[in-house]
Amino acid sequence: MKPAPFAYLRARSVAHALGLLAPTSEEGDSKVLAGGQSLVTLMNLRLARPDRLVDIGGLTELERTFEDTDAVVLGALVRHRMLETDPTLRRRIPLVAAAVGHIGHVAIRNRGTLGGSLSHADPAAELPLVMTVHDAVIHVESARAGRRAIRAEEFFESVFTTTMEPDELLTWVTVPSARPGQGWGFVEFAPRIGDYAQAGAACLVTVRPDGTVTTVRAGLMAAADRPLMVSRPDDVVSGIPTEQTWTRLAAQWTSGLEPMTDDPEHTRALCRVALAQALGAAYRRGRTNEQEAA
Repeated sequence: MKPAPFAYLRARSVAHALGLLAPTSEEGDSKVLAGGQSLVTLMNLRLARPDRLVDIGGLTELERTFEDTDAVVLGALVRHRMLETDPTLRRRIPLVAAAVGHIGHVAIRNRGTLGGSLSHADPAAELPLVMTVHDAVIHVESARAGRRAIRAEEFFESVFTTTMEPDELLTWVTVPSARPGQGWGFVEFAPRIGDYAQAGAACLVTVRPDGTVTTVRAGLMAAADRPLMVSRPDDVVSGIPTEQTWTRLAAQWTSGLEPMTDDPEHTRALCRVALAQALGAAYRRGRTNEQEAA
């Protein structure tokens, strides 16, 4: 199929893009085009019918990354492949790098963008989940209201729906860096490599030198209408955890899930296994990192 007719507008700068997105009574619905890996497919299926496409693919200012003391700042047009392979990003935010390797195939990762994936808000996508687990901050701008910062956990509203207004543009993402003693885990189940995920889990576990745990942040993909945080602060593990500890916690945190799938029981079971494996891997990495830092 081919998309419905639309007007194509190419932005020359962020300010120009914001002006093109500013609402008017005559111009109809506008959508932002970046990598196009998700939007173009929806348009070809006539599931999305924007009146105007605002192409921001040429805005090199949004392809940059910056290192801060405790975080990295990523432009909305940073490609998936860069998140996966850049040595600095792999060191500072290894959970993100690991998760991105599960997105489609290399050709898709060469074109897909961070901002595009987050704006698309697929509850079974990797980047919305890991940004939520990382407690990242998503920065959006509009000509009307200026800039605002939104925590990732508050950014995703429902299936393919975010808290952004129609005239807002996602521009930057601030991601806290991995800390000493913090390990990561990411597990995804899909029929084949590159296929749409059936279930998955991501987590960050911070470990003390004695092997006890201080914090756990864990979330699931494909388990709800948005990335779902399941860890609870009052469930921080006491004592030195074992594999049985993580299996018990995974069962506890997934027991009330109501996935929107054809077979919720199967999806729930996949989420439980993915979460237990991700928690165990994160703890082992955190323990190793803490021992190396000692």
